[in-house]
Amino acid sequence: MHSSSDPSAMSLDPRPAADLPLTEHHRSPAPGGRAAKVGLVLALVSAVAFGGSGTAAKPLIEAGLSPTHTVWLRVAGAALVLLPIAWKHRDAVRRRPGLLLGFGLLAVAGVQACYFAAISRIPVGVALLIEYLGPPLLIAYVRLVQRRPVSRRATAGAGVAVAGLACVVEVWHGLSFDALGVTFALGAACCQVGYFVLADAGRQGDRPVDPLAVSAYGLLIGAVLLTVFTHPWTADWSLLTRSVTMNGHQLPALLPALWMVLVATVLAYLTGVVSVQHLSPPVAGVVANLEAVVATVLAWVLLGEHLGPAQLAGGALVLAGAFAAQSAASAKS
Repeated sequence: MHSSSDPSAMSLDPRPAADLPLTEHHRSPAPGGRAAKVGLVLALVSAVAFGGSGTAAKPLIEAGLSPTHTVWLRVAGAALVLLPIAWKHRDAVRRRPGLLLGFGLLAVAGVQACYFAAISRIPVGVALLIEYLGPPLLIAYVRLVQRRPVSRRATAGAGVAVAGLACVVEVWHGLSFDALGVTFALGAACCQVGYFVLADAGRQGDRPVDPLAVSAYGLLIGAVLLTVFTHPWTADWSLLTRSVTMNGHQLPALLPALWMVLVATVLAYLTGVVSVQHLSPPVAGVVANLEAVVATVLAWVLLGEHLGPAQLAGGALVLAGAFAAQSAASAKS
């Protein structure tokens, strides 16, 4: 689920905006459309991995682990797994401290904190829809702040994807307005923008940072920040030694916990950050909308939460929007 960027990390191309294609901006070298294809595969893997986080977390929450402690377990566990990568790239702390701090603060801790604050006041579906306004906000940021062109196809794809998300989360079931809850959800959307902006900024300038280092240090910093606010020492961690229930079946609690850490966090962040280097941030952001569709489908298959016709139609719209945005990238590769 996957934020304000470090100004020193941004490197704007001096050429006029009209000369800059959607998918350029100091991309990793790759012949022709190969970069876009690699980026699309990585972005899809990231969306699928992120989409499984809720399905893995729900049995733990139902067994008695609080949502905030579940988030801490997810982020802290992933940070521990990525410690060797952080140690290998320890020079990144000296070279781009602002970038790493921003990613941890916004792309990791900020998204989680704002989202859980939002769902404590407004329905989950509404919070999800507002959070996934991130791609349109990202397009606006790239166009108005960075003054880089964004193709009409990518913009249209973002709009179609958001309309599809409204159907996937069935937003009409929870249209009550809570100003503070909506503000928190918008905060999550802005932090999601930062995820893509900072992932893209890491490869720019004369001090580029390996995307694996961005993920590793972002999760480490996010884990520290979440520790301050969630007080994990108050949780009953013996729950992880027992069994939990998933769709009527008993399984060891460690299984969904490990899935949540290794797949829904480690794999999701690593592939997501790298994908931005092969796609433009706006396109990667639109493809990331598939996370909500994956989450809904997995909840249907693994948790028995059935999908209605509107959700199926919404999923098709999200897929269409993502395809339109990605094809815009491929056309300009």
